[in-house]
Amino acid sequence: MDITTPAKGGRKDDTLYAQAAKISYDTSKNGSGRSTGGLTVSGSNWTPPPCWYAPLWNPKEFAKKTEKEYKETLNYPGQANYAKRAVDEYRREYKDGKYKNYNKDKQGKGMWWAAVENPAEPDVLKRGSCDRLPFWADNGKTPNVENAIDPEILAGLAYQQIKVPESRIELNPDDRQTVNLATWAWLDRATFKPISVTASVTGGLNIQATTTATPVALKLDAGTKDVELHPSSGECPIGKDGSIGRPYSKGNAERTPPCGLTYLRATSGTAPYKLRATISWKVEWKGTGGTGERLPDGAFGTDQEVTVQEAQAVVGSRSGTGS
Repeated sequence: MDITTPAKGGRKDDTLYAQAAKISYDTSKNGSGRSTGGLTVSGSNWTPPPCWYAPLWNPKEFAKKTEKEYKETLNYPGQANYAKRAVDEYRREYKDGKYKNYNKDKQGKGMWWAAVENPAEPDVLKRGSCDRLPFWADNGKTPNVENAIDPEILAGLAYQQIKVPESRIELNPDDRQTVNLATWAWLDRATFKPISVTASVTGGLNIQATTTATPVALKLDAGTKDVELHPSSGECPIGKDGSIGRPYSKGNAERTPPCGLTYLRATSGTAPYKLRATISWKVEWKGTGGTGERLPDGAFGTDQEVTVQEAQAVVGSRSGTGS
């Protein structure tokens, strides 16, 4: 029995739960569909919380749980003496020690808090880093303990739930590109718009936070150094209407596209170039009590193959067609 981390979380129908404390997510304004993915945090060491402390049991529930584990440990065949001593000391702390009779006289006035592991954290050591023994807090009060669940932690958990649409861009021409001829690139304005997830916790404490991701720019990586980007930074800003770039229209063949690229070398005899389109997203949150601030920006990219042909191949093809 691991008495240092008595609370174990789980997941069911997009709800992260841990006994009496339950974190639920409102994803009605999140990205949807098959072609969505999670954001990668850019330019920061920030990560969502690997664990936290939350209100898990009322006094009667905690007493029942502790007494049950105490008896099971003592009566387990071949149980080591050190384990019996540990569970006895743990029980004594809440029954006859620092606390009296599991605070049953405060039933309805508060909750026992304990550690909850984030099941999305891959590092088992980080998941178990919240190693305080269960402690008491009155209802409606957040204890002054590092990693006690609060709107900021909820905002980080909501960040993990954000799913953004893939950034597969429209190109003109839409099949083969031609050396030294500009390729126009754009994204439908209806595809990219702010999305958000709200995380809420109930059970002795009622708080929430909404994390919102807003698309801010498209960055093109041509998959080759033999290219001229438009604009030269490769970053195409998102317009006020949510569109990126502009579709090619007849008569613009000699113009420079507001978003696009010009390949300088063909892929003839080599593999196609992998054009990567990455959308950067500004992320911020607002929570209970007027709390809120920026979170690290995120990014999500999509690869698509591009074949580039020599200009003379196009001329030759046209000549052959007309003969």
